[in-house]
Amino acid sequence: MRLKRLTLAITAAVVSITLSGCSIGLGTAGGLTKSGPLAGPVEGIELDGASFSVGSKNFTEQILLGKMAVILLKSAGAEVKDLTNIPGSAAAREAQLAGQVELSWEYTGTAWLTYLNNADPIPDERKQYIATRDADLRENNLVWLPPTPMNDTYTMAISSESAKKYGITKLSEMSKVPPAERTFCVEAEFTNRPDGLKGMLETYGLPLGSPEGIPRSNLRTLQTGAIYDATARGRCTFGEVFTTDGRIEALDLTALEDDRSFFPKYNASMVVRGEVLEKPPEIADLFEPLSAALTNEVISGLNAEVDVEGRDPAEVAWDYLREEGFVG
Repeated sequence: MRLKRLTLAITAAVVSITLSGCSIGLGTAGGLTKSGPLAGPVEGIELDGASFSVGSKNFTEQILLGKMAVILLKSAGAEVKDLTNIPGSAAAREAQLAGQVELSWEYTGTAWLTYLNNADPIPDERKQYIATRDADLRENNLVWLPPTPMNDTYTMAISSESAKKYGITKLSEMSKVPPAERTFCVEAEFTNRPDGLKGMLETYGLPLGSPEGIPRSNLRTLQTGAIYDATARGRCTFGEVFTTDGRIEALDLTALEDDRSFFPKYNASMVVRGEVLEKPPEIADLFEPLSAALTNEVISGLNAEVDVEGRDPAEVAWDYLREEGFVG
């Protein structure tokens, strides 16, 4: 965690200097974003004459969420600067703190542990949200709107073949697998972070480096995308995954239940700079119904449309909002 925080601090400092020196063009997801009349639970909200900048990080789920925000704001009559697809959490956060980004979706666990520098997560997701919301408002005047049900956290996944072979659905059942077959495909970062591999294995009674736990020779370090395919093909028994990733279902993987609640909660919320929210308070009304609808099942399906089917995130976001009656 100390190394991660140092890296974050250095990155944020570089970005801060760059932002203070000139108004740079942050990377965007590109393409045209549609708009239409608001409907259903957001019908009648008007933001004519208002202007906003919307940011996101540079991975599928974040771009999808950012595009949804752009669509809803434009459909309400606002002018929107699309700054989705900012490379990295540190740059995205610094852009919002500096005022270049006014609205963005963020995760409670990321803010609590990384941005607000707390050592331990809060196991209860509602309490985690409240603590994050209150601290970020107090320290940074950032307002966290009500959170989504979706929780984009870590877990381990196994192939359908392995699920049948070993008969496991929970992380506490990993011990059913013979030690020699307890192979893991993980990212390099996951092996070092405190809420990562070592802590998880200790929580579930399989210490890393122990012959009766997980020998280090059983670890295989891969890039994120490669882990899903390697797990599905049986190149490792367990693969590190994100719980809302659409590739879990597409590759017929089984995400194991974190039945001892080791991993932090990463519920997403729309985060708005305080002074921005004061001007048109209708922003909260615009995003609350959408936040309530975004479950793990919903967002993983949308992620799959991008990562598996190869669709454009802006088109996927538009189709979802149309189909669910947010825009006409």
